[in-house]
Amino acid sequence: MSSDRELFEGLPEQHAPAVLGRGAPRLRVPERDQIDTHWAALDDMLDPDHTVRLVWTFVQGLDLTPLYDAIKAREGEPGHPPADPRLMMALWLWATVEDVGSARRLDQLCKEHLAYRWLCGGVSVNYHTLSDFYVAHRDLLEKLLARGFAALVEQGLVAPETLAQDGLRVRASAGAASFRRRDRLEELQAAAQRRVERLRAELEDDPGVATRRRQGAQQRAARERAERIAAAQARMRELEAERARREKTNKAKVAKQKEPRASTTDPDARVMKMADGGFRPAYNMQIVSDPASQAIISVDVETSGSDRGLARPALERLVAADMMPSDYLVDGGFTKNDDIEWAHANGTRLWCPPAQSKHGTDPYAPREDDGPGVADWRKRMASEVGKQMYRQRGKAECLNAQGRRMGLRQLTVRGKDKALIALLWFANAHNMMRAFALQRAAAAAA
Repeated sequence: MSSDRELFEGLPEQHAPAVLGRGAPRLRVPERDQIDTHWAALDDMLDPDHTVRLVWTFVQGLDLTPLYDAIKAREGEPGHPPADPRLMMALWLWATVEDVGSARRLDQLCKEHLAYRWLCGGVSVNYHTLSDFYVAHRDLLEKLLARGFAALVEQGLVAPETLAQDGLRVRASAGAASFRRRDRLEELQAAAQRRVERLRAELEDDPGVATRRRQGAQQRAARERAERIAAAQARMRELEAERARREKTNKAKVAKQKEPRASTTDPDARVMKMADGGFRPAYNMQIVSDPASQAIISVDVETSGSDRGLARPALERLVAADMMPSDYLVDGGFTKNDDIEWAHANGTRLWCPPAQSKHGTDPYAPREDDGPGVADWRKRMASEVGKQMYRQRGKAECLNAQGRRMGLRQLTVRGKDKALIALLWFANAHNMMRAFALQRAAAAAA
């Protein structure tokens, strides 16, 4: 009896509740202070059919030679070895698919989420390295997008004879209150420059190391703000030149518009009318795709709020890549007679609805000043064959929904160049997932 008392002496005393007619409930309660050990490999813990395994296989087939050539740590030489570029590429592709656009969030997932831990395989990463890798390889991402689409064509999964273009307006990383007119920008630039000079003088006079370090950070922040304001002033000059050009052809309309403004946070961003009817700082992202397979062939970022006149630049990029389609589908916002004539001269039929005339005239009726391309376009769009052909453009709208799902709602980076990089990550991740789906469909059909 004494041994039993000593054995259970450390347990908390249990007081059974007074229950009439029934005994107290017997429960299994958590014991979180118990030591427990699990022995398992990461590969055994991840589902054999998990999509992230396909992502790793996909990345292993990519040509990342430029990334490996840039590594300074070599055998027989000093230097800390970096993370494998294939790992960094796989992490960001999978993060894009999972709508993870923050380097800090991705860093956290690499420590906590099984799929990301499986990709890392014990390799430690941090958000600084992840963030730098995300924005540092625009040229490589463009090449991977072109090679990926070409590979789908070679496999017979994509037929690029008919392509479609659509615009997607994505919220910029800038607030509406950051837009300033010319006079206010000049005041801010003068104030920022004075602050930089004052902090530099204080830094040179202060002998304290800790204080110098803090003031150095303040000086760097002030210098970066001055650079952003200078960039906003440069952007302001571009907007004023654009306004002057438009004033030559439509002076009355331009006179009704307010003075141009530029953002001190993201000078490249421009206030645009969004899909919900509101006006916010945004970028106009252009996506060219195959509507049948929904694979992306080309992307670009514009700062214009209108799609008019943007079909020809996209077609010129396709000509440079030797991928000129026979049919090109765009919506009514792209319609421009000069683009239709240029495409017709280069062997491409542009399919887009004509603008409705305010005079109530038939937009499909031929006009005296129509060139051969525009005349052919009006005739095609008025026919039943043309209407049936144009219906295929609706499939390209699915890419807008995919873009929103993969994070193209609001950018986490600033500047037109980095906005294009974010769009390239989406395009490559989307094409990767489309390749998986198309290959499964082809295997099932076979």
